[in-house]
Amino acid sequence: MRWLSALLVLSLAAGCSESRTVAIDEVPVAVDEVTTTGDASTGSFTLDCGRNERRHLNADNVVITPGRPFGAHHTHEYVGNTGTDAHSTDESLAAAATTCSAGDLSTYYWPVLRLTDRTGHDEHAQGGGAHGNTGEVLPPDRVSVTFTGSPVSEVVAMPRFLRAITGDPAAATTGRGRARWSCTGFEDRWTDRYPGCAPGSRVLRDFEFPSCWDGRNTDSPGHRAHLEFPAPNGVCRQGTFPVPRLRLVVAQDVPPGRPFAVDSFPEQHRDPRTDHAMFINVMPDALMAEVVTCLNAGRACS
Repeated sequence: MRWLSALLVLSLAAGCSESRTVAIDEVPVAVDEVTTTGDASTGSFTLDCGRNERRHLNADNVVITPGRPFGAHHTHEYVGNTGTDAHSTDESLAAAATTCSAGDLSTYYWPVLRLTDRTGHDEHAQGGGAHGNTGEVLPPDRVSVTFTGSPVSEVVAMPRFLRAITGDPAAATTGRGRARWSCTGFEDRWTDRYPGCAPGSRVLRDFEFPSCWDGRNTDSPGHRAHLEFPAPNGVCRQGTFPVPRLRLVVAQDVPPGRPFAVDSFPEQHRDPRTDHAMFINVMPDALMAEVVTCLNAGRACS
């Protein structure tokens, strides 16, 4: 079955061409080419951080533009650390509350998704309509936070206050995005375009973070050099060390036939390829040690 009428509505209302949308049943099934070796850390550690029921939203980005209110130029959705904003420091994050289980004070955030056929609450506000991001913010239906190991070796602990980014908010210009969109019921296929989902199926956004740490730094000038993605075979580059691999999956319940778009920089025109997410590790050392032990032991923990 094809959902072309819904895709056409989405394209026109979001101000994008049909090339920015695709029916999910037309997306090829993904092929996993990574081979697990006998030295792999095959465990998983899942945290319950809620789905931002408290509606922690702002247009800040403490990883990329610390100290600059509205520095993101679009609105972010948060789970985890409840105090995260442009003025956050390591000390303030460590002293804040959290929505996560097990005392995880980490902050996890990504751009909001909006229904574009109606006016949002921030029509004239920075990050919202003032930066071209119009429409009603659509709360997440579900957020999963999972750490997994390396397919070829054991992992070592992440340092506390490690900053990480996945995806590129300027991907429409740079072409270097890592956006992954799908629908529930089709988790074996992913696209960098807005997916057309069947009635009753939720839109999925998958954020997989880099997991090869340089062993020294919690951040770097471009916010990427200190933490890299492994090679396609799962091996970290020489001189880097495998750490727990974070994967966020955000499910959004988009009403049937309603157009939607992700928040973006104004010049990126809400391109689906610009989807991205950020993470600051504020786990207590004891919890991070528990995560590492679980992954290296090959257990499924939560």
